[in-house]
Amino acid sequence: MAIVSEDDFHQSSNSTYRTASSSLRADQEALLEKLLDRPPPGLQRPKDRFSGTYIIFFGLGIGGLLPWNFFVTAQEYWIFKLSNRSSPATVEEPKGSDILNYFESYLAVASTVPSVLCLLVNFLLVNRVPIHVRVLASLTVMLAIFVVMTMLVKVDTSSWTHSFFAVTIVCMAILSGTSTIFNSSVFGMTGSFPMRNSQALISGGAMGGTLSAVASLVDLAGASDVTDSTLAFFLTADVFLVLCIGLYLLLPRLDYARYYMRPVWPAVFSGEEQLPQDFPNPPLVAPGSSNSQTPPLRPILKKTAGLGFCIIYLLFITSLVFPAILSNIESLSKGSGSPWSTKFFVPLTTFLLYNFADLCGRQITAWIQVPGPRSKVLPGLVLLRTCLVPLFVFCNYQPRVHLHTVVFQSDMYPVLFTSLLGLSNGYLSTLALIYGPKIVPRELAEATGVVMSFYMCLGLVLGSACSALLVHLI
Repeated sequence: MAIVSEDDFHQSSNSTYRTASSSLRADQEALLEKLLDRPPPGLQRPKDRFSGTYIIFFGLGIGGLLPWNFFVTAQEYWIFKLSNRSSPATVEEPKGSDILNYFESYLAVASTVPSVLCLLVNFLLVNRVPIHVRVLASLTVMLAIFVVMTMLVKVDTSSWTHSFFAVTIVCMAILSGTSTIFNSSVFGMTGSFPMRNSQALISGGAMGGTLSAVASLVDLAGASDVTDSTLAFFLTADVFLVLCIGLYLLLPRLDYARYYMRPVWPAVFSGEEQLPQDFPNPPLVAPGSSNSQTPPLRPILKKTAGLGFCIIYLLFITSLVFPAILSNIESLSKGSGSPWSTKFFVPLTTFLLYNFADLCGRQITAWIQVPGPRSKVLPGLVLLRTCLVPLFVFCNYQPRVHLHTVVFQSDMYPVLFTSLLGLSNGYLSTLALIYGPKIVPRELAEATGVVMSFYMCLGLVLGSACSALLVHLI
């Protein structure tokens, strides 16, 4: 293992690498296989005072995914709203059962389809619409959507359940699409920063998932009025979105951030600094100039093919078992009637534990960054995670129709396997994601970030689709 500290690195505007050694030379050559743009004479790289830039990107990561996480984890609230009940105390038979039974499926479609479309749109707009316009516009739309949903929390919708359902699905589609534009744009921007800033953004996203899981547990333990708890969730999301707008506006005021956000300077080509041949005619963006052409997709795909496979397969395996399989693994002592085995087992061992392990895995990459982007160990570790699928299947998953044998006869096994799933997903996916924008020229870093986001989305869609098949096979 190699411990990584930013102080031990040489820096360029789009690379972070250590002094050459025999064991790391291949990985360094991969990270350095790009045009290293030069700042003007006398321009020194400022220090990230008090880790201000790191903290801002971490906060943007939280704010970018926390609203979406709160939206999808408010399960009790949606059950209440779509059951034609005017108050939580009403126990009448739900009239909107068809909507209620398939609500999660509709929500999944409304979440994934706009994400894919908006990733494509964002890629086409990389050189046409300034990044600050895309980021601030997406944040504003997300805030407006959540303000609407927050206002509807205390509104009696029992007389217009179907209309409320339609409004919810439309809001989810818009929220998912704008969230995708925001996250992929900011991630693309971090491609011009040292890798620790990309890592901060990704870790912030995991923190958003962890906070939503904790909030869900607190609500479950308190057993308060469902509308009161949901109102608190949505107001928290509103506050975080406002905070994100403030953090993004603050970012260019930091010397360290402004240094890396500067335009690409005209380069002087000589000797070993020639641009790779598979990047035909990539014009550099000089100060005051603009490039309205769509970024070249083929060379980006060629450069990132290996890392793209790792990301797609990582998230395919993860979404194959989480949450469809994990959320149906029951405690072996469920018959005892204890709160641990009946009420808290799934929320703790599935959602909170996974999100916390995922956060830890992503945060570890701030100090340890091995294996490298060209190492064969990285795809090997990615493929090794396939073994986790049968391990979860032979835990106490219920109901079982075809595979009746439960191999792992202890509640500690799903805890261990979930920890491994989260840690490996967080660590390996973060490595692959932060390497992507570092193996292309700086002027393609933002577009590459969008492509890496597309790999993530593709892996999630494939895994979610196959998880339904896996459930029917158990």
